Amino acid sequence: MRASSFHSKKDGLAKCSSTQLDLFDHSVFEHIVVARLLCTSHAPKTRCMMRQTYRQEWHEYNLAQTNEKSRFLELLFELCAGIDEPIQTFGRPRLSFSDMIFCTAFKIYSTVSSRRFISDLRDATEKGYISKTPHFNSISNYLEMETLTPYLKQLIAESSRPLSVVERDFAVDSSGFSTGQFTRWIWSKYGVNPHLRDREEWVKVHLMCGVKTNVVTSIEITDRKAADSPQFKPLIEATARNFRMDEVSADKAYLSTANLRLVTDKRAMPYIPFKANSTASSRSTKQDPMWKWFFHYYMANQERYMQHYHKRSNVETTFSMIKGKFGERLRSKTKTAQINEVLCKVLCHNICCLIHSIYELGVEPSFWTEQI
Repeated sequence: MRASSFHSKKDGLAKCSSTQLDLFDHSVFEHIVVARLLCTSHAPKTRCMMRQTYRQEWHEYNLAQTNEKSRFLELLFELCAGIDEPIQTFGRPRLSFSDMIFCTAFKIYSTVSSRRFISDLRDATEKGYISKTPHFNSISNYLEMETLTPYLKQLIAESSRPLSVVERDFAVDSSGFSTGQFTRWIWSKYGVNPHLRDREEWVKVHLMCGVKTNVVTSIEITDRKAADSPQFKPLIEATARNFRMDEVSADKAYLSTANLRLVTDKRAMPYIPFKANSTASSRSTKQDPMWKWFFHYYMANQERYMQHYHKRSNVETTFSMIKGKFGERLRSKTKTAQINEVLCKVLCHNICCLIHSIYELGVEPSFWTEQI
């Protein structure tokens, strides 16, 4: 290679680097303007690759991680202590409901088998968290009890209440938890293996979470074919009992006049994008001014609207956190046990979110107190 050609390439690299410095070594405002111009001119139909990053508070994060298990047991014990114990009228004496839920939730948190989990329960018994150590088969039997389901939902709501001081914006979505090892839930959704679609089973989880701490504020569990929009109202109603809502973000599957009105009745702003074929005066909505107002607001302020709407990505993060830490597959075989297992996963996730908020946000949790 000739020296002249080498120097020409070197000069070209220098020019490129100087061009990059000219583009990106100025103020943030100029950076954003240039990036928007590049995205608009070169890739009008693609999403700009800029993404906002956030500084990690490593000291607080390390404290939360290193103390998580001990604080988890303390918080789970405090939550279970507030359960109203039903009166047993017949049968052999059993463990209290608080001990049952403590054992099942702690077992889900550990992610190990019931047999290997017994040593952890012995330690919990010695520390006074439960009255006695049950047989390892009993833990699986507890998950089979339908009477535990409303208690688990109550604990999920109660575990989110201490974060009502920091959560004002919320997001809604659904996802599936697979119940077998032969295939994945996402395969059926995107048609990767269409031959297994009829043989697949999963549990569909609908939830609402806060966009700041990813805490789950309400949850509904249905079968795999259930629609998303009908679950919107119970999620909103349950969250509104414990939180003040300013914004609610959801995807197009939740778009309806009733859902828009429901959120505004709670003095919050719904950010649900309209579909491509939506109009201001469709046959079903032409008599409702609510639909028209939001449609015109969306069309006139799409950029600002979508900035708020993209807070919805936090609910995807919430599902990823739950599945990544506690598993995306359910080990239980019966429907009731699968529902209770999912609820235990969400309860454990909420407690972990609360532990991080204790160290990072200075939240002091207090359960079973009157809502202010």
